[in-house]
Amino acid sequence: IPKPALKRIKQARKRTETNRSHLTKLRHQMRKLRTALDAKDKSAAQALLRPTFTLIDHSVHKGVLHSNTAARYKSRLSLRFNALS
Repeated sequence: IPKPALKRIKQARKRTETNRSHLTKLRHQMRKLRTALDAKDKSAAQALLRPTFTLIDHSVHKGVLHSNTAARYKSRLSLRFNALS
């Protein structure tokens, strides 16, 4: 295998690992927020809402999520949070 191909393989592996870890972190955060929303725990949901949105925006910036997907997630979470009020 030529050297440039090996380098590309190495880069792809590293990028995949980074993206996977970031996506996992995002999913865990969203799961925590959804759990709080399901339990109708407004204070916990309030505390988790901003960090979750920040993480979603950060995922878009990093190229892990598409911007429309992020907007959809934020919209649905906001609707569920506002329904608690």
